[in-house]
Formats: sequence, C-alpha cells, structure tokens
Amino acid sequence: MPHLWVRAEQRPNEERVGLTPDGARALIAAGFRVTVEESRTRAIPLQGYRDAGAETAPEGSWPDAPADAIVFGLKELPEDGTPLTHRHILFGHAYKGQPAGRILLRRFKAGGGTLYDLESLVDETGRRIAAFGYWAGYAGAAVSALALVAQAQGTVCGPVATAPDAPTLARGIAAALDALPGPRPRALIIGAKGRVGTGATAFCHAVGIETTLWDMAETAHGGPFPEVLAHEIFLNCILALPGVPVFVPAEATTAARALRVIGDIACDPTSDFSPVKVYDRTTDWSAPVLRVHDAPPLDVMAIDNLPSLLPVESSQDYAAQLLPALLTLDRPDAGVWARAKAAFDRHVATV
Repeated sequence: MPHLWVRAEQRPNEERVGLTPDGARALIAAGFRVTVEESRTRAIPLQGYRDAGAETAPEGSWPDAPADAIVFGLKELPEDGTPLTHRHILFGHAYKGQPAGRILLRRFKAGGGTLYDLESLVDETGRRIAAFGYWAGYAGAAVSALALVAQAQGTVCGPVATAPDAPTLARGIAAALDALPGPRPRALIIGAKGRVGTGATAFCHAVGIETTLWDMAETAHGGPFPEVLAHEIFLNCILALPGVPVFVPAEATTAARALRVIGDIACDPTSDFSPVKVYDRTTDWSAPVLRVHDAPPLDVMAIDNLPSLLPVESSQDYAAQLLPALLTLDRPDAGVWARAKAAFDRHVATV
C-alpha cells in the first residue's frame, strides 16, 4: 500500500494543506502509511494528524523520505536545482510554457521522479476533480476590493494577511466600502459560472458590489471587450489556455476607462495564453497589487496563492474533494493518476 508523505509548505504565506486529519484517518484505515511533516505555519495543527494515527517527521525532511514515498504538497518546491527522485503531488505550473515550469520538469527528468500535477488530476471528461477555485475567487475579489478602497484613500493597497474566516473578511471590507463617498463600485466577472467565478460572485454579493456576470457565451465572439473598461473592477476567473481571448490588451492602460482594479485571479502572467496583457509578474502578500498606470490609477492584483488567505476553510474544502482520489493511489496506473502521469510524460519529453 502507498506511503503518502505530507510535506510542510516552504513558500512564505502558505498555511494550507491538502490532507486533513480526517482524511489521514481514512487513508490509514484503508491500509495506507501516512507521514506528516511538522510545520511552523500549517493552519491545521499537527496533533490532529497524530491522533488520527499518522507518523510525523521534521519539517523539510521530504528529500530523505523513503524512495517509494509519494510526497504531497501544494505549492512550489525549493528552487535549489536538485534532481527530484520521488513521485510528487503538487501544483507544478509547468505545462503552459512557464520558464520556471521547464526548470522543474528538467529536475524531474534528471532525478527520474514523477510529477502528478494537481491541475492534471481530471476525470474522464477532463474536468479537474479538486480545486481551490471557489476560495481563490472569494479571496481574490476581496483583495481587489481592498485595492479600490486604497485608491480612494489616495494610496496603494498595503500588505494583506490571513483572515479567521470568510464572514469576518467580508464584514471588514464592507465596512471600508461603506466609508467611501459615492456608490459601490461595479465588477465584471468573466468565468462567472466556474468555481473561481462563483467564489468571486459570492464575495461581491456579501459586500454589496454590483456584478456583471459573463461566461463562455458572452466572450465567444473573441473581443474586443469594451465592457471590461466600463466597470471599476474586472475579475478574471478564466485559466490561461489556448484559445482564450485577450480581455485586457496592453493599450488598455491609456484608454478612457472606469476600470481601476484588475483582479487576475487565474493569475498566469508568464503564460503565452494570458488574457491580461498589462502586467508581467505576480504580486504577493506584502505588495498585493502592481500599479501599471498612474493617472487615472490602474492596479493589478495577481497573488497566486489566494486561498491561503482563508487557510482553514480552503484546506478543508479542497481536502474533501481530493480524498476520494488519494484513496485510489494504490492503483497509480489507472484513473486520475494514470491521466496525470500521461500528461507529465508528454511534457517532460519536451525538455
């Protein structure tokens, strides 16, 4: 039976985890061996995993895990260039032409390891079996609203931090919006029917931001999309994939516009297929927005680990979605794991 090794996240501002103590208990009951690394930042305490019967290991000890262990984390591995010998489950961001992704694939190729990219865990129809999308949308809309509040106060959005829960986050931002003169801003959400768009819409409704909801039907003509410029907030909830139109061209910065904040929640600026062309790098918790034009201001929010702003809720939700697939890891040559391995094999062959 498989040995699942849950590593501590080593990226700053990352408190999420893809397996809860209840999930560990279910895996152990099914005959799995589960090891959970200690972590100084994980939102779910280690004691719960111990109580579920999991073994523990020092933080960051996964390189020395047994050769047959499957190392499970969410975000990037340390960028130290070392060959990767294990089977890894993580968000690799390596299949859309990203420069860092090709480096990661070369590390797997050098070490003979395997990447089960969490974005490639799909069912027979190609739909992802588990996603943080709802909470990415909720948190991304929240930070975008904070950016608009900061603009109204004559400044740029300052650092953000985790919130205890979604209602607390929404109440605080609603109060900040209430203090602004004039009507609430309007938001255009593209991808409104998906997981990300649903979460973004839920936040906007919670704080009284009027929303225009678009999905495939509204974008099928391929652009241009002047409606984007007519809203104060634009929230992109569409993944950067071949065939996705450009929603915000580079010249939008100097166009006549009501647009003040772009929340690129899908957040893939280095991809060849990015639909938002006014910026070229992600933002982070310490500097949540990138000001791409001064007068009138235009800020881009592009944090790529948004769900960690609500780490407990997002971890519990994602882990519940993923657990049925983890329970099939004893059959890695079938189902979602076989499809993920095939995707890895196709892409690693190109480096």
